[in-house]
Amino acid sequence: MNLLNLIKNLVTYDADREFYAKVFPDSVSIVDLVRLRKMHKDDLPHVLKIEAKNYQYPWSENVFKDCFIATTYSNWVCEDETENIIGYAVLSVGAGEAHVINISIDPEVQGLGIGHKMMTHLIEISGKKAETMFLEVRPSNQGAINLYNKLGFNEVGLRKGYYPAENGQREDAVILALELVSLF
Repeated sequence: MNLLNLIKNLVTYDADREFYAKVFPDSVSIVDLVRLRKMHKDDLPHVLKIEAKNYQYPWSENVFKDCFIATTYSNWVCEDETENIIGYAVLSVGAGEAHVINISIDPEVQGLGIGHKMMTHLIEISGKKAETMFLEVRPSNQGAINLYNKLGFNEVGLRKGYYPAENGQREDAVILALELVSLF
């Protein structure tokens, strides 16, 4: 999506989508109404709730706080039309690479396209500063793998025993990459 379309989408949100959502509730999807904005420290209670819903071994509050300190990190939340946080992402960009450190959508709204919209946003902002985007995903997370494949990510490696798993076991991480230079 080019810059003009990005600006157009932001402008038409308030003028058209919100109006149509109120007058004709079934005419606009939830994905059209969500907004992405920079994460603030006061968002952490909401972020931590989503993290705990999705992961057996969630990040702690201190890990998220460290993400605000790192100068190469970009932290985002996704809000629905009532300003409830329904997703978040942590992105690192530096040395020509972008790395999706964490992305999570509230289970109540998964499968509606919100993850796709968030990833598209991360790709767009990364394309200005990076040549390649990387991420790790559990092989058992087939929904996420399907999304990343649709977005053009390719498997480039495997990290053995990367994630904690049940009974003290470890689960591998599939390393995926997307060449950004070919997109922009």
